[in-house]
Amino acid sequence: MRKKDAFSHSDDQQSYDVLIVGGGMVGAAIACGLGNQGIKVAVFDHIEPEPLPPNALPELRVSALSTASEEILRQLGAWSYMAGMRMTPYRRMAVWEKLHTPWGKELTSRNNRVMFDTQQIDHPQLGFIVENKVTQLGLLEAIKRCPSITFLCPVHIQKIDTSTNRPMVELSDGRRFYGDLLVGADGANSRVRQTAGIVMEQRDYEQQCLVATVEIAGGCQDITWQAFTPTGPEAFLPLADIAGKSYGSIVWYHQPEKVRQLLTLSNEAFIKELVKTFPSELPDIVQLHERAAFPIARRHVSHYFRPGVVLAGDAAHTINPLAGQGVNLGFQDAAWLIEILVDAYQSNESLGSPEVLARYENARRKDNTLMMTAMDGFYHSFSNQNRPLKLLRNTGLALAGNLSPAVNQVMKYAMGLSGKQPKLASVDKR
Repeated sequence: MRKKDAFSHSDDQQSYDVLIVGGGMVGAAIACGLGNQGIKVAVFDHIEPEPLPPNALPELRVSALSTASEEILRQLGAWSYMAGMRMTPYRRMAVWEKLHTPWGKELTSRNNRVMFDTQQIDHPQLGFIVENKVTQLGLLEAIKRCPSITFLCPVHIQKIDTSTNRPMVELSDGRRFYGDLLVGADGANSRVRQTAGIVMEQRDYEQQCLVATVEIAGGCQDITWQAFTPTGPEAFLPLADIAGKSYGSIVWYHQPEKVRQLLTLSNEAFIKELVKTFPSELPDIVQLHERAAFPIARRHVSHYFRPGVVLAGDAAHTINPLAGQGVNLGFQDAAWLIEILVDAYQSNESLGSPEVLARYENARRKDNTLMMTAMDGFYHSFSNQNRPLKLLRNTGLALAGNLSPAVNQVMKYAMGLSGKQPKLASVDKR
């Protein structure tokens, strides 16, 4: 017997302003923003996250949410639910290249370290490390309190039709849903994108990303750091204390064969390898709880839309995650798409028209491309062991660490406190 989905109806055919395939963080955010303005939205997903018990161990997948993303989630009505679960503010972020003596010993001096510290810009934190499940659960709570949103989950989509003026989603039980606009927020392997025939260019990196959740000694930290090495960054992200214990997220980039070998190690052997390899800034590891790895790639669609269909988040682009900007780009997509669609709705424009959707692509393609290019630059620069280049980049890091105005400006841009922002991300509205 099929589980009854939230806010479902018995009609065989239903009409909406917007259909959203994908109820993850980006899709749920778009639904909230549109639904809050009275736009009739249907959201489809195949699995709803289970509730998070207060004493549950940290989830493996976490994100570094910027101040702009915090403000978006706050205005969408999700932040208060998220804060009632758990999250960790980080007030400092350190970046450096790990260097060694000619005989192989790691240098513990950090003359090439750049430290971003919110005390320098009089702001309470740089951002928050939040489990993806916490963010999604917060958004789903906001969705459930919006009468304009129909959340259909768990459901199986039998067919998607984008060949007519009104896109259609047909479920396995025969129900059909029609909308003026179909939003693909269904991830990097987007079915919506494939059905609409939108091409995605992909370039795989030569590294994979291993993530691990560890219990640490010494209490909750307020710093996240990233040490660059020829095989990729080694990073630490602080997580919230749970039941009197402290946790952290380890992010370890390496060649695929090394990552596979690390996954086969026993917990004790993995911790030993981690402590031996990572910088001395790594807190004392008490216990390893979970680890997994995934390949990384740069992906970007040739077009963000076609008439009646638009893509957002990972369905439109993925970047090297070394700066943790992927989810923040996704929330920027969501905020701009919400703003443009709400303006069009209030002006009685067709939400699926090329004229409306082109405004969204114009707002996002340049910024997304810029961030992709910057991440590529970091990847190729720090993977290159050419001596003059190595000297140049470390000299640059050392100089940057002593240029407070420049560092402060970079901080503000990354946090979303400078540059053009969508209305939902405008902190000064509060």
